[in-house]
Amino acid sequence: MCELLVQIVAIARVGGETGRATLIVRYAPGSHVSPRPHAGGEEFFVLDGVLQDEHGDFPAGSYVRNPPTVSRAPGSELGCTLFVKLGQFAPDDRTQVRFDTASQVAAPVEARPAVAAMSLFADLREQVRLEHWAAGAVVNLHAPGGVEVLVLEGEFVEGGERFEPQSWLRLPTGATMQAQAGTQGCRVWIKAGHAEN
Repeated sequence: MCELLVQIVAIARVGGETGRATLIVRYAPGSHVSPRPHAGGEEFFVLDGVLQDEHGDFPAGSYVRNPPTVSRAPGSELGCTLFVKLGQFAPDDRTQVRFDTASQVAAPVEARPAVAAMSLFADLREQVRLEHWAAGAVVNLHAPGGVEVLVLEGEFVEGGERFEPQSWLRLPTGATMQAQAGTQGCRVWIKAGHAEN
């Protein structure tokens, strides 16, 4: 069955199979998954390849947010890798987003030198964005509601630990991230304000 060609690596999980989860999902070429809704919603970022579903093709760089009650049957003719978050929507959240970051340009952040950002989604609970950090940039980010960071390209060091592509960091409510980008700079996906602690 094609579903066996889908590999799931759990980065973080709270509440078992139906709880909140942060995952890396790899679709082998020609794989697909049967239609199913995610009661707590799903959001994903395509890291490589192209994902397909009833709504179209989502190439690398696509950010998709499907609220609770949305059902779909994803697959990939060529294969792809996704960063996925499940079960983390408010029950009444119905905001759907489909965003192709490859067609947009990150804008300089005035109050944060050497940082450019692209907003993917924002509401009263959370903000999701891409950030580009210049080579060697020192980045301080206060996170009153917690923060998650996924490395897309390049690398950074935080707390003496090196984070490379597909590395994930989560800091709790009230923490301050103090990172330094590597010699080639760094591109990251960030979710702030939605602490899972």
